Amino acid sequence: KQWYQRRVRGIPDSHIILMLSDDMACNPRNPTSAQIFNNRDRHVQIYPDDVEVDYRDSEVTVENFFRVLTDRLPEGTPRSKRLMSDENSNIVVYLTGHGGDGFLKFQDTEEMNAMELSDVFQQMHEKKRYNELLFMIDTCQAGSMVLPIYSPNIIGVGSSSVGQDSLSHHGDHEIGVYVIDRWTYFTLDFLEKVQPNSRSKLSQLFNVFSTADIRSTPQYSNPKLFKRPINDVLITDFFGSVRQTILFDQKVAPLNATTADDGKTSQIVEAVLEAVSQLPF
Repeated sequence: KQWYQRRVRGIPDSHIILMLSDDMACNPRNPTSAQIFNNRDRHVQIYPDDVEVDYRDSEVTVENFFRVLTDRLPEGTPRSKRLMSDENSNIVVYLTGHGGDGFLKFQDTEEMNAMELSDVFQQMHEKKRYNELLFMIDTCQAGSMVLPIYSPNIIGVGSSSVGQDSLSHHGDHEIGVYVIDRWTYFTLDFLEKVQPNSRSKLSQLFNVFSTADIRSTPQYSNPKLFKRPINDVLITDFFGSVRQTILFDQKVAPLNATTADDGKTSQIVEAVLEAVSQLPF
């Protein structure tokens, strides 16, 4: 669901790492084969034909998740499976699943510890992997996953406080299961109204999380960790993408290279430049 919202806000797949532990689209219980909807009315298909799942099934492990964040991946890992970020990058980390006090389950076989995750965020800071980071987690006792965060320039928000459950919003009677959680439902309801040129603030999103609607109390990380007031942070700083375009009034010379007698080196350089020009910076 968060992949869908970031995609429609203009963020290309090359800037999104999507991890799905369950193949819900092809589950035999799914009456709409190869499709997933975020509500029972089925107005919005959030699993289109061009969805790019970077890690699926057995690849979705705590180790792989941490390796993606810290860029400690095996040599030869393709760019599509890497988080190609630096000190200028704003990052959203969104997690959902079953959890409890201080942990989130992965694949029903292992757990991610809250302190381990906080230490990974610190490693990201030390390696200059982000400028600002928004951490969102929808699970029972989600606050226990955001309270230990101690790294600068991170905003953490959990769907429920320690000791509370995070509840579902509504189910699809044909499928026989709940299709969306309450906190995620109201998050998406807000984001769907945000346009690329929106001046909406992150604080306005947080104001949507009323206890009456989500039936739990959201919990936040230490606000002193973030260098900017929440009221000054635009939603589009995290949920939007604007491509920078640089115009030249003259031809750009190719990279310096020693040209071989047959001109092959020059052709290779030109081919590389052409390929780079197609990358979504």
